[in-house]
Amino acid sequence: MIDVSAVVLSFNSKRYIETCVCSLMASYDAASLKGEVFVVENGSIDGSVDILKGLQARFGERLKVFYLTENTGTTRSRNLALRAAQGRSVLVLDSDAYMNPEALLAMLAYQAGNPKAGLVAPKLIYPDGRFQLSVDVFPTVSRKIKRYFALRELEKRESPAEAGPVDYAISACWLLSKAAVEATGLLDERIFYSPEDVDYCIRLWRAGYQVHYYPGVSVVHDAQEISRPKGLAGINKFTIRHAKGLLYLFLKHRYGFGLSALYRRLRRFA
Repeated sequence: MIDVSAVVLSFNSKRYIETCVCSLMASYDAASLKGEVFVVENGSIDGSVDILKGLQARFGERLKVFYLTENTGTTRSRNLALRAAQGRSVLVLDSDAYMNPEALLAMLAYQAGNPKAGLVAPKLIYPDGRFQLSVDVFPTVSRKIKRYFALRELEKRESPAEAGPVDYAISACWLLSKAAVEATGLLDERIFYSPEDVDYCIRLWRAGYQVHYYPGVSVVHDAQEISRPKGLAGINKFTIRHAKGLLYLFLKHRYGFGLSALYRRLRRFA
């Protein structure tokens, strides 16, 4: 039986993908876990494909790669791997995030002790050790505007959450139980890039599971933040897709300017 199936996306990830994959394999070995890694290669043109082929030769059947000819976004691509995952737990990891055995074992133990925690997210930090805001209340229009223009200030000003339930966690590092995935289903492919993470967390809550933050361990996330450029002048196609995704999220879950009705429907504090 596979203990952990990791799901990683690669899109022009030449700088990160080898470190990411090797960190997973080293973590499995150090933690004495039977693990597999799925990478979905989303049509990169920066040399990532050659790196992945070399890693396949090195790691054999432990590393499975889906080579796509175009960027299919974060949902369709991750779903390819989620369908194939055999592990009792599923680790969703960004290509610019790097696992370590202490964090992996601690998250698995935390989830085993909290069966309702269908999703466990660790503390994320930047490569220089700074705190990264990775869990939050569900987004509203005003909250998203604040995050877009003042994320660094929010990270300095807001205290990190304590261990326990949170509204949602960004999908840079998720540990999902297989039972929670089966109850919730796959990612919503009508969302191309973002906020698929918020949507999935809402659906987890709706399915009777919880999203938990476990800051007792940390994972490095060298965030690329392609949808959050600086200021209005930096708006790009990813920013526009993110905005469209937000509108879809608000319409789908029937909220946008406040959270009270959404919390009642999810029985968030029941």
